[in-house]
This record gives sequence, structure tokens and C-alpha cells, in this order.
Amino acid sequence: MSADLSAIVEAGSSRQSSLRDAIILIVALVAIWQGLFMWIGESALASPAATLRYAARLVTSDTFWPHLRDTMRAFVLGYALAVVLGLAIGFWLGFHRFSGEVMEPMVVAVYSLPKVTLYPVLLLAFGLGISAKIAFGTLHGVIPIILFTLSAVRNVRPILIKTGRVMKLTPPQMVTSILFPAALPEIFTGLRVGFSLTLIGTLLAEMFASQRGLGFLLMNGIGLHNVELIMAITLMIVLFAASVSTLLLHLDHRLHRRG
Repeated sequence: MSADLSAIVEAGSSRQSSLRDAIILIVALVAIWQGLFMWIGESALASPAATLRYAARLVTSDTFWPHLRDTMRAFVLGYALAVVLGLAIGFWLGFHRFSGEVMEPMVVAVYSLPKVTLYPVLLLAFGLGISAKIAFGTLHGVIPIILFTLSAVRNVRPILIKTGRVMKLTPPQMVTSILFPAALPEIFTGLRVGFSLTLIGTLLAEMFASQRGLGFLLMNGIGLHNVELIMAITLMIVLFAASVSTLLLHLDHRLHRRG
């Protein structure tokens, strides 16, 4: 009973410490933002208060929500494709050693390429609609998921694989019963990285060739030199990405501690 109580108190203290650190970080970032605004001026930067006021007006307007829905639909579909393709290819390359040795350098080479150079090819293949945005987001997110999954499967203890073979498990059973549970912590790291990169790819696609979406609004604000619009959209994207990434990082740490 005493040990359980001590663990509960320690967990509560840890959560309070994390909350305090988060509040301190937010206050520090807002202070730095305000300081930069006072130094640079409103010609290149909007103040925190002005940005929040503009963001509030923006989210209450009817024109904003179609852009947000378009971005989120492209991002969700792109990330779903990245996860499915990344896990499938990663398990295949990790489990089939010869294929992995042949294909891994090619995957790494594609990963090192600036993806912007491939966007004209995607535009020719998919056109200017949502398909190109989904493809560009998927292209950004799928490769890290492949590489992390491949590495995770390779690092599974050989005794587990031998046990599966002794039990005469089929390849799908081997994946679901042995490989996936054993490799889950490292796979989840790949999913976390893939989330961020898919979001970046989707927004970049909207910035280059799109008539809808948050990326389009951002480029429109740059073209019109609307500093408040640029800052408001950037703030929304940062808040969304930071919130989800923090949650995924917390889950990532828990999975690695259990592993």
C-alpha cells in the first residue's frame, strides 16, 4: 500500500513538473515573440495579441473552414497511405534480408533528395487537384516509416523469429504475433516522424500549386504582404503540429520504457 501511494504521489509530482515546464516554455516563447515584434516592427511581424485577434476573426469567418477541411482531408489521406505503404514495405524489406540489402540504399537515396524537385512530376501525374497534395504528403512521410520499420524488424531478437518458425507460423501470423509487437517502439518513432513530414509535404504542395488549403492561404498572405494573415496561419499550424507531436512523443517514450 505504501509503495502504491508513493508511486501515485511521484506520478502526480511528475505531471505537475511537466505542466510547470510547459507553462514556462510558452511564456518564454511569447516573451521572445513580443520582443522580436518590438525590435523588428509591424512591417515584418505581428504582435502576439494582434495575431490572436486576427486568428479569432479568421476562424469565425465562413471562408476559412473550406480551406482547413481541404488541408486536413489531404493530410489525413496522405498520412494513412504513408502508414500503410511504409509498414508494408518496411516489414517486407526487414523480413526478406536480400530485398532489404538491395532496396535500402535506393530508399535512402530517395530520402536524401529534395522532394520539391519531384513535385512537377507529381503535378503531371496527378494534376492540380487534391490527388497531387495527397501524393506529395505521402512521399514525404512514407520513407521514414519504411526505414524505421525496416530497422526495427531487423533488430528483433533472432530467438523470437526462430520460435515463430518452429511454431510454423505463416508470414502474416509472424508479422502480427511476433514482429509487430517486438518492433512496435521503434516503428512508432517512424510513425511520429512520418506524421510531421506528411504535414510538411501537404502544406508545401498547397503553397506551390493549389487554390485551396492553409498552404494556399499562407502564400496568398505572402503575396499580399498581409503579415497578420501569415502569422495567424503559421500559429495555427504550429499549435496543431506541436500538440499532436507532443502527444505522440509522450506515447513514444512510454513504449520505449516498456520495451
